[in-house]
Amino acid sequence: MAYSNELYSRAERILEKRRENAETEALFRSEKIKAQLPEIQKIQTQLNEIGLEISQLFLYEGDKKAKVDELHEKSNALVSKRNTILTSNGYGIDALKPEYTCPACKDKGYINGRRCACHIKLLSELMRNEVSRFAPLEECTFDNFSLDYYSLKPDEDGIVPRQRAEKILEASRRFAQNFSKDSKNLMFLGSTGLGKTHLSLSIANVVINKGFSVCYGTSHNICEDLRAEMFGRDDRITYTNSDVLSADLLIIDDLGTEIANQYNVATIYNIINTRILEKKPTIISTITTSFSKSTTSVLPPVFRANIHSSILSEAI
Repeated sequence: MAYSNELYSRAERILEKRRENAETEALFRSEKIKAQLPEIQKIQTQLNEIGLEISQLFLYEGDKKAKVDELHEKSNALVSKRNTILTSNGYGIDALKPEYTCPACKDKGYINGRRCACHIKLLSELMRNEVSRFAPLEECTFDNFSLDYYSLKPDEDGIVPRQRAEKILEASRRFAQNFSKDSKNLMFLGSTGLGKTHLSLSIANVVINKGFSVCYGTSHNICEDLRAEMFGRDDRITYTNSDVLSADLLIIDDLGTEIANQYNVATIYNIINTRILEKKPTIISTITTSFSKSTTSVLPPVFRANIHSSILSEAI
């Protein structure tokens, strides 16, 4: 998945720390047990000697298979004896070994060159924490999206707000559940307080759990950070051009609230157009209730041309 280099680095540092802690704790525990049970130290020394002897068998001129079998038999007997001593003194048979957070990969993060499930889970957790820094991610799920705020009384166009909200909720849920890098774009339109951000973050919740990277931000904050990055003032920015363009899913909230100037218009246009060309899905929410000239001016023609086929354009 397209996580940022910083996120990958943070995950690697956490895995390394887990591994170091497990091995350090095992070393102290082992020394304590050996001091308490001297016989364990003798057995460990004998096991090490057997291991060294096996590694040097390429110089052995006799029947190597018979010799290996003999050494393995001695090793198994010593291990059995060690286990008996440990258990009779209240320890587990693995008391001398490191207790890794993930026994499968021993906290290395990879198994046979492939990323371990624990590594994937860690990346998702870090991704979730990253988005949660700027949005109430944990508070926004499909399950707690309340339809009670929507009227059952038809409006002047004969549309029942709650029925429309139900359809949009289910469409959003399907989008999240079926999300892939080939997913289409979404746009939520409507006035403040109708649930655009809630649904966007509900989608983000599911997408992150599926192992995809998500970049969430308001159009104003994204534009401001990219401007700062462009002029080299990148010491305190949240959004980089690389992060915005490479995320598996980009969520631009409150489009139209950014300062309307040539730079911001060009920035938003470039972000959306680039992601369309690279077939990366984007979710946009805007308080504009109709596609006014000011709103559509920042959308690439291909985005506007496919407004009904590739965007959820029902007002919410």
